[in-house]
Amino acid sequence: MFITKRIAAATALVAGAALALAGCAGGAAPDAKPVYDADEKVTLTFTWWGNDDRASRYEALIEAFNEEYPNITIEGSFTDFPSYWEKRQTEAAGNGLPDVWQFSDSYLRQYGESGLLLDLGTYKHFVDTSTFDEALLGTGQLDGKQFSLPTGYSAWAVFQNDDLLSQVGVEPYEGGTSYEDHDEWMASVTEASAGSVYGGTDYTQRIQNLELLLRQDGGNLFTDDGALGFDEDQLRDFWESGAQVRDGVGIPQSRLEEITPTSGLGAKLTASEMSWSNFLGGYLAETGDSALSMVAPPTSDDDAKDLYRQAGLQVAVSANTEHPEAAAIFLDFLVNSPESGEIFGTTLGFPASSSKLDGAKLEGADKQVADYLESVADRIGDAPPVPVKGYGSIEQTFWDLGKSIGLGAISVDDAVTQFFDEAEVILAG
Repeated sequence: MFITKRIAAATALVAGAALALAGCAGGAAPDAKPVYDADEKVTLTFTWWGNDDRASRYEALIEAFNEEYPNITIEGSFTDFPSYWEKRQTEAAGNGLPDVWQFSDSYLRQYGESGLLLDLGTYKHFVDTSTFDEALLGTGQLDGKQFSLPTGYSAWAVFQNDDLLSQVGVEPYEGGTSYEDHDEWMASVTEASAGSVYGGTDYTQRIQNLELLLRQDGGNLFTDDGALGFDEDQLRDFWESGAQVRDGVGIPQSRLEEITPTSGLGAKLTASEMSWSNFLGGYLAETGDSALSMVAPPTSDDDAKDLYRQAGLQVAVSANTEHPEAAAIFLDFLVNSPESGEIFGTTLGFPASSSKLDGAKLEGADKQVADYLESVADRIGDAPPVPVKGYGSIEQTFWDLGKSIGLGAISVDDAVTQFFDEAEVILAG
């Protein structure tokens, strides 16, 4: 059983650290600290964003963790993505961040440069990073410090409900076509169903789709020195390209507001939606369907290396935690344990660590994610630059303005002006 092996390993690790401390005259060696007191009863707060499916998996993980570490009580909580980061900002201002929390590389500079994250490198006795390749480790590093670790990696994809498509008599989108062909396919779904099922949503609301277009032309959202990698004209063209989708092809934004936080695909009101490949498990849980399909997003260049291994979903420990050793142990269990691989499969991304992958049973939806990643391997390019400080706020601003355009509350021109004004303030901060 995995647990027996991990107990032995953890015991040896702590014993080794204790022996190293005992043998040091005139002070402990830096790599011999810290020592974990296995008899101390502690309580850790842990939080994440996601849906009920993710919550049930985290509950199972905590239960498995407590079989091995019964003295560490985990108090878990979750919310939706926008509310999650609003709450973290409030907590950060009051020095009250959770002990351990689901993190995103989008906020690495914001929280890392502010000294709010624990340097996991100082707790290497409890966090094994040898199971990650260097590229994935780099997604949680800043100025030589390891502030977070990825739970897995994903790639951008088009999800579609084949059962809905069969009901309305439209063949699934084949993937990887031009944007014009993709939009025509969406229109055919909406027309065939007489509007009872829409072809999809306005994908120009998501900054990731702008990112794909920029990468297809050899660019990125941001430059290496932290400036925007696109100008007002490019953003205006991008948002205007969604006019047809907003004009009856895609589901109206007002309808999406009524069902939030459920997605259009999850509510079976749309036949497709673009998102990260690790969302498959969540979509299946929302729809209650046994299967959904994933295909490559549209592209303007068949030879482009626009996709990349996105390891944005991470886990971090707050610098002000009163129990850093216990927090590090729980983080390690989450990102490295075979139990975590078995419980989460690919729902937190394709396992980033080799030990977590060992526990994952790649069958059903999890194998489907693995197969999808393999199918787009030829489109995988270099990872973009480390997200700029404030990227999470920029992403949310982009999304909010995109939804406002869909609601008719703001024109494209005014949205472009507002975005660049707000981005300038965020980047300057």
